[in-house]
This record gives sequence, structure tokens and C-alpha cells, in this order.
Amino acid sequence: MSDAQQSETYAVPSPRFEIRATTTPVSDNLRESILAAPGFGQYFTDHMSHVRWTRDAGWHGAELVPYGPLALDPAAPVFHYAQEIFEGLKAYRHADGSVWCFRPERNAARFRRSAARLALPQLDDETFIESLRALVARDSAWVPTPRDAHDECSLYLRPFMIANGRFLGVKPAAEVDYYVIASPAASYFKGAGKPVSIWLSSHYNRAAPGGTGFAKTGGNYASSLVAQQEAIDHGCDQVAFLDAAENKWVEELGGMNLFFVYADGRLVTPPTGGTILEGVTRDSVLTLAADLDLTPEERPISIDEWRDGVRSGEIVEVFACGTAAVITSIGKLVTEDETIETPETNNDVSQRLRRQLLDIQYGHSADTRGWLTQLA
Repeated sequence: MSDAQQSETYAVPSPRFEIRATTTPVSDNLRESILAAPGFGQYFTDHMSHVRWTRDAGWHGAELVPYGPLALDPAAPVFHYAQEIFEGLKAYRHADGSVWCFRPERNAARFRRSAARLALPQLDDETFIESLRALVARDSAWVPTPRDAHDECSLYLRPFMIANGRFLGVKPAAEVDYYVIASPAASYFKGAGKPVSIWLSSHYNRAAPGGTGFAKTGGNYASSLVAQQEAIDHGCDQVAFLDAAENKWVEELGGMNLFFVYADGRLVTPPTGGTILEGVTRDSVLTLAADLDLTPEERPISIDEWRDGVRSGEIVEVFACGTAAVITSIGKLVTEDETIETPETNNDVSQRLRRQLLDIQYGHSADTRGWLTQLA
């Protein structure tokens, strides 16, 4: 079923979010100080969106409330059975002061797929997007204003759904809460656009066929942390995973999809196939490839092809992509036995795609594909 068909299936009237504004907002001076150097995921806006679901009443009680701690019973199933999902997208300040997000309907569709896999209720597009709009419209002062065309500041939006209630037992929860929180953000990696180093995990796998690899759920990330620490211990920025069946086929990084640029103009990325997250940035790159006269291919690529292709010059560039990091060139892959280095000068395609994508997101170039949705 296509995303358009899914959207139609779950379409409902847009909810009205009741506003319960905070009485203790962050001061203007403190907020401006935070926006001057926000880092990533360290500070949060004054409010959060919330919608409740119960088996008897369905979705109800849409509200915007002050940001703050959640009161959960110690027996809430999210703690014991990890029944939860999340999403990640950004809000961008344009030159005229308006605020937009990028392809939120794709995040909404992926959120439903994740929910179905984790036996959680599926949230419709209207509520998902309206929850973003309610929060960003109220906390629009938290959306950073870029200093220049190369400033990649934004407001990172984190929708998430958790199983609530009070019981111990392996079964789907009868109570669920959906929230959206927001955090002003600078570039994910220091020195945005600079090549990063990747560690190849040979002892751990991220996902397996029939598992939750395609879902954006915390368990996938929790299981990758030991490999990520291994990468850090070897002086690398990120970790790459191979398939669980043969330990041969390249899948993705801990939180980003991978692309390989070939000398003949092919742009190759591993197929999702149930074990790889269907990234919104990944899909956008495949669409934008034609604008750069590249031929996109979704097919398996082995670690041997990566190694031999770089050494022979057939693979001229490797890069990763995701909402947080946008597009990031990979300078080297480090394994237990060798280091596979791509020349630092070979990052032209990733930089051109990065610039093209950012120009659309920040309103510097025309949105000819209807990818932007105004939030404020």
C-alpha cells in the first residue's frame, strides 16, 4: 500500500489541540543564549503536544501542555517490554520568518508502520502533523534563525509513543500516550560537511529478517550502543553494520543510511528489505539524484565490493544520510584488519546533494516537489 493510500485510509478530521500554556516560560534572554549555541538535543522548548489513546475510547484529549516530567506507574509496559516508537524531523526558519518542515507525511507514514510492528495504535496523518503545528506555532520563538546560508540551525522535533498503564504481562498495552517535544539544534556532527570515520562492527548486528529493523523503535538503538562505543574506542565517529544472516552485506549505520557513488555515475544504496530503516532523507536523495545526472540503484552491496571498489577507483565516494546529520561524507572505514580510505577530495556529490537538500529545506530554492509544509 502506498503512503498516499495509507494516508487516505487513516484520514480523520484535524483535532483541536487544547492549549494549556506554561506559567513559567524560559526567559527571552536565556532562550536567546541557548539559541546562540544549542548543540544537539540538550535544551527543550516550553511546551509539548500530547494525545491519549485507550482501547475503549481510541485517540482523544489532544492538548498542548507545559514541557515537564511524565508521571508513569512503575508497572507501565514501556519499562518492561519496550513497547514504544519515535520519529525525528526538523522545523526550519525561512528568510521571511515563517517556519516549515520537510516531508512530514513521510514521517507520519513511517510512524504508522512502526506502530503496527510494535502492536501500538496507528496515528493518522492529520493528528500527527497538527501535533507538530500546535507545538511549533506556540514555541516559534525557539526556532533558530540561520545567520547565513551555511548555518544549519533548526528546531528538532521528536514525536514518540509509549505504552502506558499498570500491569505485568506480555501483551499489547490498553493505554498509550503520544507526545511531541522540540529541541533547538545545530549541526549533528562538529564541522558539518567534513568526512567522518566509520567502524565496521564484526561482532554485533543491528537487525535480522522478520525483526524490527524497519521500525523506528528504541530497542534498535539500544542494541547498537555497544557497537557505537566500540567505534568510539577505535577513534571513529559512527558504526556500520552488516547483515545478520551472512555477515557480508552492508546495511546501515547506527542511525543513518549509506550511499556509494561510482565513477560511472551510479548512486547505489542497500535495499531496505525489512531490516533497514526507510529514511526520509534516503528517499529524498534517490529522488534528487536525477538532478545531478546520477543513476540511482537500490541493490545489495557487500563489504568486499566496498573495499575493492574504493581501491580500484570504481567507488569514488561514500556518504551517510539522515534527518539529524543531513548528508555526511565518509572518509574512511576502519575494520579489525584494515582501513579503507576514500580520498578527502572525493566528496563532490555528497556536498552537492547536501546543498541542494538544505536549500529546499531552508527556502533558498524553489520547492518544486511540494515537500515543505508550513507550521508557523
